[in-house]
Amino acid sequence: MTAHNKPRFRTVTAAAVPHSRNGKHKSIVSDVLADLHQLQEGSAIKIPLTDLDDTKEKVRAALNRATRKAKLRVATASDAEFLYVWNKG
Repeated sequence: MTAHNKPRFRTVTAAAVPHSRNGKHKSIVSDVLADLHQLQEGSAIKIPLTDLDDTKEKVRAALNRATRKAKLRVATASDAEFLYVWNKG
């Protein structure tokens, strides 16, 4: 940039920049994570696919990102009606 050019974009302080992402799956993923923390060993969460706001693949991917970030080991499975999630021992 030369001394004669003005910046094209506005600037803000770094403190004003959002540092977390609230994606569209945040609600369901947060609920599943909360349930996983309370889940008894040998049990799985059974989520009706009709309760998902998106495809099971996209929700599963979002859940995978969140559980890796939280350093949780979980497994998932699904059938025609439900998504199952449980803690891996």
